[in-house]
Amino acid sequence: MTEALHRLLANGLIDRRAHAEAPPRVEYALTGLGQSLVDGPMNALGRWADEHGDELLDAQERSARSIIDARVITTA
Repeated sequence: MTEALHRLLANGLIDRRAHAEAPPRVEYALTGLGQSLVDGPMNALGRWADEHGDELLDAQERSARSIIDARVITTA
């Protein structure tokens, strides 16, 4: 998680605010750039997943079955 937060910070997607408290406390918040990512592409991806989720699951199940079938054939 720390590495992911550092990448988000480095790319300007989040801000970090450290509080001088005991125990230490840090808050993270989206920047305007980060919010634009959520509002645009991430929401579009969510809508796409809602629309095509069943197709994705079907494809994953077919793939898993073909892997299992291939293992059965090679070990038989």
